[in-house]
Amino acid sequence: MPTPLEKWVEETAELTGPKKIYFCDGSDAEARVLIEKGISEEKINGKPVFSRLNQTLWPNSYYHQSHPNDVARTENLTFVCHSHKDTAGPNNNWMDPAEAKMKMTILSRGVMRGRTMYVMPFVMGHPDSPFAKFCVQVTDSAYVAVSMRIMTRMGKVAAERIGSRADFIKGIHSIGELDPNKRFIMHFPEENLIWSIGSGYGGNALLGKKCISLRLASWIGRNEGWLAEHMIIIGIEDPGGKVSYVTAALPSACGKTNLAMLRSALPGYKVWTLGDDIAWLWVDKAGQLRAINPETGFFGVAPGTSPKTNPSMLDTLKAGSFFPTLFTNTAINLDNNEPWWEDLTKDYPAHLIDWQGNKFTPSPDKKAAHANSRFTVSIKQCPTLAKEYDSPQGVPISAIILGGRRTTLVPLVYESFNFAHGVFCGSMIGSETTAAQAGAVGLLRRDPMAMLPFCGYNMGDYFSHWLDFGKKMVNPPRIFFINWFRRGENGKFLWPGFGENIRVLKWVIERAQGKAGAVETPIGFVPDAKSFDTSGMDLSLENLDKLFAVDHKGWDAELKDAKIFFEKFGSHVPQELRNELVTLEKRLKVT
Repeated sequence: MPTPLEKWVEETAELTGPKKIYFCDGSDAEARVLIEKGISEEKINGKPVFSRLNQTLWPNSYYHQSHPNDVARTENLTFVCHSHKDTAGPNNNWMDPAEAKMKMTILSRGVMRGRTMYVMPFVMGHPDSPFAKFCVQVTDSAYVAVSMRIMTRMGKVAAERIGSRADFIKGIHSIGELDPNKRFIMHFPEENLIWSIGSGYGGNALLGKKCISLRLASWIGRNEGWLAEHMIIIGIEDPGGKVSYVTAALPSACGKTNLAMLRSALPGYKVWTLGDDIAWLWVDKAGQLRAINPETGFFGVAPGTSPKTNPSMLDTLKAGSFFPTLFTNTAINLDNNEPWWEDLTKDYPAHLIDWQGNKFTPSPDKKAAHANSRFTVSIKQCPTLAKEYDSPQGVPISAIILGGRRTTLVPLVYESFNFAHGVFCGSMIGSETTAAQAGAVGLLRRDPMAMLPFCGYNMGDYFSHWLDFGKKMVNPPRIFFINWFRRGENGKFLWPGFGENIRVLKWVIERAQGKAGAVETPIGFVPDAKSFDTSGMDLSLENLDKLFAVDHKGWDAELKDAKIFFEKFGSHVPQELRNELVTLEKRLKVT
């Protein structure tokens, strides 16, 4: 008698009509076979799925070029299909589950004809963790199959744990015709099902990425009493060898990966990497907040990654291992057959083709690599990987950092007054949009906890879940807010960033330990001049003052906009947050 997994695969194959079915085992040999298949057999937009890059300079690295209309998350075509629209909330596109199923069934009928259906059992989280989630995705893309092997614990370990269980998370994916009019990413949280068609781009096709680890997991976490967050996890080691673990949430393309792999500009300080994108958090029996990274790889933005911004990532990309490394929609330097993107080197290579394969001539209004070009690489190649990365019990969290991209208003760093105030500040975070989202770049939008595109249910209820979650902890971690992107009147950044960001982290952990001093302002605590380490920096006192300045009128306008944002969620916004808003209004008027 077939297992529930086998039965589901048979039903899906009957609908999609693949030429053959292949069960992935996650082995090294299999990865090589899939790469070769992508080089010699499979095509996208008339071009091979993979091509080899310079194996000496970039060991075990391959290039993938997606369709020109398929280069970013398509939030407008992403739906969360709860039984009731109110459960999904205004932060999500909603479709009635029955209607969505009918639409996807019609689009999926025969969609894999002539292709191979890859069946990928995988685990999100360590298999022995109490929070591990066992999943299966089917796809007709070798690119997706190889990528999922990099990003998750895929293969036999998952298949064995699933066994005859029927409660595994299911994912159906097909690149379809790559037609934007036939492109949908549907989430069915009440059924533990994701159904994606018409896109081969990472966030739309690697269903373990945002779809399962955030949209679905946030809903599961709410029901089970834990949090799934768009956060990095790092360990900060001080000169005495003490390591403090923190999480940090930043919207895509706002420096999460650079922060996760930061090389310290302060002697004696080190940053250890546990994850650069997703954190699952829970409270243990002792009341301590803990976190794990459910993924096993990095799916990072290439442009801006350079020897200056993130040398550790370049070392990771060039490390080479039995895990292939993939580059998507970068430019190619023809002289050495290697990937290239803006900022990788000071000057443009002499012979360059752009991300669409055209000869590239530098000009001020053109970019060779797509702004959202990506790399996919195993976390095990990371030279700063923390030894606790693979711990099933995760690590204890001392502080939570939230932030976004703001050219004005928000200080370099400030601390909330308490956990509830931190949730309130996090609920009204605004960030300027980046190339990771389809649509205009540079617009300000509210992005609470960097979760606006990823919360799988009504965000008003999500705020309540955060508040309730905080009450479970004996000593809730302090919540901090960062903004590397503040500019002066001349348009230049006030803060140098990159390795100097360790100074902000140093203040954060010292505050968490009750050591560093601060100045109270209406919005929270900012560093005092004595407690914030600027030793050896070429930073004027004038710029330092601007970095920590609190513009009362600007924050008053910010609150007015936050009120409008809150009203979208109506009665779902907890009264506790509304009270915090009123209190902040009063503080701004008094001081």
